[in-house]
Amino acid sequence: MEKPAKNTICLWYNGTAEEAARFYAETFPDSSVDALHHAPGDFPSGKQGDVLTVEFTVMGIPCLGLNGGSAFKHNEAFSFQVATVDQAETDRYWNAIVGNGGQESACGWCKDKWGLSWQITPIALTKAIAGSDPAAAKRAFDAMMQMKKIDIAAIEAAQNG
Repeated sequence: MEKPAKNTICLWYNGTAEEAARFYAETFPDSSVDALHHAPGDFPSGKQGDVLTVEFTVMGIPCLGLNGGSAFKHNEAFSFQVATVDQAETDRYWNAIVGNGGQESACGWCKDKWGLSWQITPIALTKAIAGSDPAAAKRAFDAMMQMKKIDIAAIEAAQNG
């Protein structure tokens, strides 16, 4: 057995941890499904032999998907933030998540079909709202506040006045 990560993100699913992990592995670079672990006995949300946990990696971050049942749901208190380099990458990730049963939210946020929140955040947006010119940063921020998926050209136009 390989030495486990010292810190792993554990994500609760209602029987769909393997499906989610496979989607993430297909969608994001440096992502993989690393191991499936089957329950050695019956448990509250499943039977012996069902997939209990899934070890997976999302963009280099070790995760554990737990098929814990319907008791807990994902919410916006936790999200993956994905820094994108251009509009094509922004569109690719956004469209993959939303187009696979997910839903749009505001300011670059969306949810996948399992309820997990994602922030698809262009680096250009982060630089624009953290820039040294407060007026330009506010214009970029105000433009972002009107968006769902981030439009880099619109952010840059707002930043430039």
